Amino acid sequence: MTNSRGIDVADLRARLSELAHNLYWTWHPDVAMLFAGIDSNAWRDSNHNPVTFLQKISDETLLERAIAMSLETRISSAFHLLKNYLNDEHTWAHSHAGALFTRPIAYFSMEFGLHESLPIYSGGLGILAGDHLKSASDLGAPLIGVGLLYGRGYFHQVLDNDGYQNERYPPVNRNQLPMRKLYNRDGSEVRVTIRLDHRHIQACVWEVVVGRIRLYLLDADVPENTTDDRTITTQLYGGDERVRIAQETLLGIGGFSLLETLGVKPGVIHLNEGHCAFAILEAVRQRMAEDGLGFIEAFREIKSCTVFTTHTPVEAGHDRFSAALMEEHLGWMREQLGLTQREFMALGRVNPLNDNETFCMTVLALKGSVKRNGVSHLHGRVSRKMWNGLFPDRPEDEVPIGHITNGVHVLSWLAPPMNQLLQRYTQREWEKHMCFPDAWSGIERINDQELWETHTILRHRLIEYVRRRIRETALGRGDRQTAEGAVSLLNPNILTIGFARRFATYKRAWLLFHERERLLRLLADAKHPVQFIFAGKAHPRDEAGKKIIREIVQFSRLPEVNGRVVFVEDYDYSVARHLVQGVDLWINNPIRPLEACGTSGQKVLLNGGLNLSVLDGWWAEAYDGKNGFAIGDGRVHANEKVQNERDAKALFDTLENEVIPLFYEQDEYNVPREWTRRMKHAILTLAWRFNADRMVMDYVTQCYLHAGGGVSAELK
Repeated sequence: MTNSRGIDVADLRARLSELAHNLYWTWHPDVAMLFAGIDSNAWRDSNHNPVTFLQKISDETLLERAIAMSLETRISSAFHLLKNYLNDEHTWAHSHAGALFTRPIAYFSMEFGLHESLPIYSGGLGILAGDHLKSASDLGAPLIGVGLLYGRGYFHQVLDNDGYQNERYPPVNRNQLPMRKLYNRDGSEVRVTIRLDHRHIQACVWEVVVGRIRLYLLDADVPENTTDDRTITTQLYGGDERVRIAQETLLGIGGFSLLETLGVKPGVIHLNEGHCAFAILEAVRQRMAEDGLGFIEAFREIKSCTVFTTHTPVEAGHDRFSAALMEEHLGWMREQLGLTQREFMALGRVNPLNDNETFCMTVLALKGSVKRNGVSHLHGRVSRKMWNGLFPDRPEDEVPIGHITNGVHVLSWLAPPMNQLLQRYTQREWEKHMCFPDAWSGIERINDQELWETHTILRHRLIEYVRRRIRETALGRGDRQTAEGAVSLLNPNILTIGFARRFATYKRAWLLFHERERLLRLLADAKHPVQFIFAGKAHPRDEAGKKIIREIVQFSRLPEVNGRVVFVEDYDYSVARHLVQGVDLWINNPIRPLEACGTSGQKVLLNGGLNLSVLDGWWAEAYDGKNGFAIGDGRVHANEKVQNERDAKALFDTLENEVIPLFYEQDEYNVPREWTRRMKHAILTLAWRFNADRMVMDYVTQCYLHAGGGVSAELK
């Protein structure tokens, strides 16, 4: 279709499709707004997925909006920006990591959180992996991502009328996701074949383009597999131990085999958590076959180029498999490696001589890597203590596990109004220099009133979003009363506090309710009112976590709460983005030291929000007394009940005596001067440190260059 102005709709649609299939748009709002501007309702209904969106938009609508929006010019501009970005060879990595370009980094992860439109993530681990890819792209680092495509993703949380969490796994239409299936030059699908016990399974491959980075996702749902095998990649973290070991075999062994199929010879293998550790075995097997090496020598060589990041300070979070299950699924691998069953199991045992010990994926990753790290300073210390048994001849502080503190991808989480404010007050192209304090120095020059107005706009947008989301989910379960009442929930002009994360018991979402009467007094205060927004999922088998969610939902419905506590259903990337951009205060109160890092608060500070947190994870190394607030002093009582009581008291004391008075100490322009001063100080002291660009730079300089050079660090 071509109109009188010569606009070719087919060409327009093709160019929009190309933009849609590079996730560059997820951190460049001007590109995303091309789609939103065509039809904002359709954009929202498509879950901000440009591929689905384009399938819903008629040629007539596209043509009409193309004329009204000068779409051709804007698309040309977007293509020009993307082309310049992709072709720019003057990146940080070209200057600092040239040795890695001949043999790239292969980054393995069980999940990747890149955007709500690509449901292959569950929470923090995946979001961190997604941010890692985006910053690697911005820095120009030669990295390839490897993961799995889940046909039903992670579960959708559906609350019943009682507030109890139910799980739904609606199928994902692969052809509506921002990715493309990978084909060979002859038109056949790229396939990977792996062995499980005495059978073989196949997986097709999907390619996700993330700026300059390629992410490859393996998908076992192909006709050649049995019905059971096709379900291996149905759910993220779903199924029993057999499903889990099959998924991790496909990810590690299949993922590394895929690189061989694609002709990629990685110089560095980065394992993001222990789920990926079987990649070590496949890499060793290939080295033995190609170079005629024995197992010990091949293992030493693969170890010398492998980097391992552990995220789990909780013992139950480390995957373990029985000897019988390992032999059943990977006995063929053991035979090809030339190992006895005991030698094979020893690779995953802290004590190789203990025949009763299961095979731990984290142990394999630790034994098979030259560089190992936790994700915060405190978590590094916790990890050294946890795995000291692997290094019995070393004191705890000399266990070879360091730390690289997580950071967040700034442009993915920074609200456009805050970005515009930074553009006016910081140095030119500040985003290319965000790892240096000087890049943020202009924050001090921002007018308090302008900063506060920008943040207030974001709070108002958050409240509108929450009301809309609650209305939609209530209508979805047939609860018209809640849907009709959603319009009056929350107040966009009062102190708004957020709490959102996985509802594991150690994260203590219930701590605010530990002193129920104090909480009710805060909610009822007419002069200095507060309100709370909760969100998060409990694991499907975590009944304790589900109980906490139900109690919060039921509390929120009490008449005396008066709409000042809400629970936002089905926490995902979109909910997280709106929350971190709009809250005034972010609460984090895990049991110290069980929070490995916790990056949500880092996203909050970028947008002018403040943190109130236990001194755990990243906050233990970030808090300086003036850039936020602390719960307690970092000491841990031996009695957990006493610790809970102590932390609950500290939480309320800080809210009542520091947070609330500071927020409501406003001048004649309704600007809380001391609060805004603390906002600026938080951004100045923390934004340059806790961003994913700095994190990836640290991995390059501290891990990748070392591993890529093949320098071995022996495990003694």
